[in-house]
Amino acid sequence: MAVTTYVVDKDGNQIDASTATVPANRDFRGAWVLNGSVISEDLTKAKEIFADKVREARKPLLEALDTDFMKAQETSASTTAIVASKQALRDAPAAGDSASTMAELKAAWPSCCGDSPY
Repeated sequence: MAVTTYVVDKDGNQIDASTATVPANRDFRGAWVLNGSVISEDLTKAKEIFADKVREARKPLLEALDTDFMKAQETSASTTAIVASKQALRDAPAAGDSASTMAELKAAWPSCCGDSPY
C-alpha cells in the first residue's frame, strides 16, 4: 500500500507532494501558499516569521545586556553603549519590514542578532 504525502499551506489547503512545485528551501515553510500545484511564499506571513526568528535570537542578547547594565550602574560606569545596543535589539524585528522580495527579507537579518539563519 502506497502512502501519500501531502503539503499543507498556511491556510490549510493541501496537495499531493509528488505533484507540487515546491520552493527551493523551507526557510519560510509556514508562509507557503498553494496556487494550483505551485507553492509560493506569502511575503507578509514570511515577514512575521522573520520577526519571530529575530525575537528568538535577540532574547539571550538582551538578557546579557540587562546584566551588563546593572553591573555598570553598580560601579557608576557609563551605560551609553549598553543602552544603544539594547535599542538596536529592540528595533531589530522591524528590519525586514521594507523588504519587497524573499531575497531582500533574508538579506535584512540585523547584524546585532548574530549570524543570519538564512
